[in-house]
Amino acid sequence: MSKNEGGTRQETRTREHKVAPEHRWPALIATLVALGAYAFLPSVIPVFERYAVVGICVLMLAALVIYNPHHLTRESRWSRRAEIALAVLILAANQIAFVETILRLLNKHGNGYELLLASLQVWLTNVIAFALVFWVLDRGGPVSRASLARHELPRADFRFPQDEDHDAIDEVARGSSARMGWVPNYIDYFYFSLSNSMAFSPTDTMPLTHRAKLLMALESFAGFVLLALVIARAVSLIG
Repeated sequence: MSKNEGGTRQETRTREHKVAPEHRWPALIATLVALGAYAFLPSVIPVFERYAVVGICVLMLAALVIYNPHHLTRESRWSRRAEIALAVLILAANQIAFVETILRLLNKHGNGYELLLASLQVWLTNVIAFALVFWVLDRGGPVSRASLARHELPRADFRFPQDEDHDAIDEVARGSSARMGWVPNYIDYFYFSLSNSMAFSPTDTMPLTHRAKLLMALESFAGFVLLALVIARAVSLIG
C-alpha cells in the first residue's frame, strides 16, 4: 500500500468517526471556582468593583449555560464572542490581582497568612483562567472541535500527544486523533495549564502559534514570579 493510499484511508477513518459534544460542566465548575476565588481574594481593590466583575461574568455564564445547558452542541456569533469575552475578562481581572499581590509581597504589606492565601487564590485562578482561554481559542473552540471535519477546523494552537499517537502500540493508538477522532476538552486544557504553571514550561502539550506561545509564556512567568516572591517572603519571616 502506498503512502498516499494510507493517508487517504486514515483521513477517511477520521472523518467518519463522530465526536461526542463536550460536556458543559467541567468548564462551568472551573469558572465558578475561579470567580469564587477572585470574589473572596484579600485585596485592596474595592469590594464593589470586584463583585461587579463577578456579577458580569455570572450573567454571561448564565446566558451561555441556558444556550447550551448540558452539552456544547450549538454556537452562534454572540455565544462565541461571549465565551471568549468571559475567559478574557476573568484572566484580565486576575492579572490586576496578580500585580497587586506582587506589590504587597515586595512591600511586605499584610500578614503572612493573608499574603499566602492571596497568592494561592491568584495562582489557582490563573491556572483556571488560562485554561479557559486556551479552551475557547484552540481550533475554533469546543463546538467547532466536535462538529467540524478535520480539514474544516481552524489552525491548531496546541499539539497534544494524542495528535501523534496513531503509529504507537495498538492500545495507545486506539485513543489517537487519527484513529478515533480524538479532540481535546476542558480537562485537557486545565491539565496542561496546571503543568505549565508548575513546571514553568510546556510538558506534554506544545504551543504552535505565536498567541499560544505568548499566553503560555505569560502564565509561566506569573507562576515563577509569584513562587519566587512567596519563598523570599517566607525566608525573610524565618530570618
